[in-house]
Amino acid sequence: MVEVELKEWGNSIGVVLPIEKIREMGLKRGDRVEIKIIVKKRLDGFGVAKGAKSFEEEKEEHSEFW
Repeated sequence: MVEVELKEWGNSIGVVLPIEKIREMGLKRGDRVEIKIIVKKRLDGFGVAKGAKSFEEEKEEHSEFW
């Protein structure tokens, strides 16, 4: 499986397949492929830690790292 990001080209949207996968599968220009599309939910990171335990300051037991 390959995960790719949709890219915009002019008035179109497309995908770029990694060359490693193209070579692995022996694909070349003009070949026809079938693509199964699975939409992944985008996370923006805001509120990801909501409800998580608060952080505690570490004791100075590892002073060699400070």
